Amino acid sequence: MSSAAPEKGFSVRRLPGFGAVAVFTFAMLYLPIVILVFFSFNAGPSQAVWEGFSLQWYEAAFQNRQVRDVSLRSLGLALTAASIATVLATLAALGTTRVGRFPGQTMIYALINQPLMVPEIVTGIALLIFVAAIKVQTGYDGMGYLVAAHTAFCIPFAYLSIRARLETLDPALESAAADLYASPAQAFRYITLPLLVPGILAGFMLSFVISLDTVVITEFVKSAGQDTLPTYMLGQLRRGVTPEMNAIATLFLALSVMIVTAFFLITRTRGR
Repeated sequence: MSSAAPEKGFSVRRLPGFGAVAVFTFAMLYLPIVILVFFSFNAGPSQAVWEGFSLQWYEAAFQNRQVRDVSLRSLGLALTAASIATVLATLAALGTTRVGRFPGQTMIYALINQPLMVPEIVTGIALLIFVAAIKVQTGYDGMGYLVAAHTAFCIPFAYLSIRARLETLDPALESAAADLYASPAQAFRYITLPLLVPGILAGFMLSFVISLDTVVITEFVKSAGQDTLPTYMLGQLRRGVTPEMNAIATLFLALSVMIVTAFFLITRTRGR
């Protein structure tokens, strides 16, 4: 008897036109970015005519005091918000994965992940109303509002990475530590935390990138003189695109790519 040839499973790559659609999609996504980076090295001010290679627009961006100020503000805000969000997300992940089922657990998951499901514009308007009421009552208009808003927005992104890492850890390791008379704090310090570090770092870097890129929430919450780099660039682009904006965007892109690449490399250790 001759055995029947095994049937091939369905693969979307075998559909007619898949390759053309894939190439067109990637071109639409990345070709504008490539053009932006390319013309950031243009010697002239044109956005359409190449006039030679030059780094003058990068030099102009570094010499622009306002660009330096908003860049430092963006980095400081992202570091602060990502750090707080990572700590809170770690505590939330421990509280929802290292315990048994309890009433309201599904609702807690939904509340933590709600910023991912609600349109950012809705969150921005809600924060605007909430922050405006506090400003009227207290008179405070400092950076604390932006820190709180970015932290709340970044928590779910950190939570997903940390929770995913926790779910891959064997609870028997903590039980073994308890059998060896380790207290819960010692078991966490010497067993859980070292194994959780890749997830914590991944959550921190993802939160950092999200905070650094957030425009809508920052635009609604910030007060006068609190522009971040994205909101500053948005304001400048309303006056017209310049090669200096291309240079700033390229540097911003390079930083994001480096952080996302590090995030990818760290998460690869999850399977080891």
